[in-house]
Amino acid sequence: MKDQTKLIHQIPVDPLTGSIAVPIYQTSTYVQDAPGIHKGYDYARSNNPTRKVLEDLIASLENGTSGYAFASGLAAIDAVVKLLETGDEIIAVDDIYGGAFRLFTHIYQKFGIHIKYVDTTNADHVAEAITSKTKLIWIESPTNPTLKISDIATIAKIAKANNCLLCVDNTFASPAAQKPIELGADIVVHSGTKYLGGHSDLIAGLVVTKTVELAEKIKFIQNASGAILAPFDSWLVIRGIETLNLRVKQHAENAQQVAEFLTTVDLIQHVYYPGLKSHPNHEIAKKQQKYLGGVISFDLKVDDKEVASLIVSNTKYFKLAESLGGVKSLCCLPCEMTHKSVPREKRYAAGVTDSLIRLSVGLEDAEDLIDDLKTVFALAKEKINQLERV
Repeated sequence: MKDQTKLIHQIPVDPLTGSIAVPIYQTSTYVQDAPGIHKGYDYARSNNPTRKVLEDLIASLENGTSGYAFASGLAAIDAVVKLLETGDEIIAVDDIYGGAFRLFTHIYQKFGIHIKYVDTTNADHVAEAITSKTKLIWIESPTNPTLKISDIATIAKIAKANNCLLCVDNTFASPAAQKPIELGADIVVHSGTKYLGGHSDLIAGLVVTKTVELAEKIKFIQNASGAILAPFDSWLVIRGIETLNLRVKQHAENAQQVAEFLTTVDLIQHVYYPGLKSHPNHEIAKKQQKYLGGVISFDLKVDDKEVASLIVSNTKYFKLAESLGGVKSLCCLPCEMTHKSVPREKRYAAGVTDSLIRLSVGLEDAEDLIDDLKTVFALAKEKINQLERV
């Protein structure tokens, strides 16, 4: 059975009514036959039939044992960190999502969990950073926003050899393009807000575990902490996943065309996209990803926040907004938006300059998107000329 057929037919027909769409069980509690005797559901924080379909679906897509749905991507990340104890250490990718940086650095460090930020594109750096206190290695691949690629299989071997867990944030690739558990990861997390939902109409997070032991721990944390995904939002993610493979394929095809155009623009210093042969991790990306993604970042030769702001504020089809992975193209300026909480020196060390712009390439016609960028680059050139004359 091919992937798309398997995906669609893993979403069950409702056994009670025959409904081909998953029902939304909008209930807080369930009637029991006797105290403690029920049909598998007692309270909706603990279990919900709609959420259970989503959790089983994401586990199957990632080839894990179990999946768990949370109220946001950060709630999913939070649940994984709660596996640790005071005195434990996390080795995390240096080019990390700003929200994860904020959670790790400003919340969990004060509880005695130490964080080391490492360039995980070089697996040797990971191995060198490990100590007896290291319990979790945290990578994004591709990263947000400079699209760095880490060799998941190699880092998984390092983690196993040192009795560490490896968690991969698979948001940018999605299981349509990459399956980290097959490459050796212990845990996968997603912001379901992005490609899984796919329509910029929900907030969600997902965790998938490799083993039953980890599944039981995450389930306990989910129920004890209570940051669960609501039934309607679960239903929206299920609906989004039905077209995931088709969307991710088209996002990647469009992004490849836009990235190749960006390499011809004389205003641009660097273009970050794993599908370009010039990307330093291009070969690893091709090895572990089926599609090379719908996100592109670039920075300007003139590292000027004002010029970058002019570009993102004047596009027609690329809407200026947080987030990514929806059918409509989006753009953002990470230094003022997604990564504002990251100190400037740390941002720059990871390649996130004041002029770095992130594009989430949607499902519009690629030619229209390129024309949109040509127009704003002309405006930017005029602005740079003005600055040079001053």
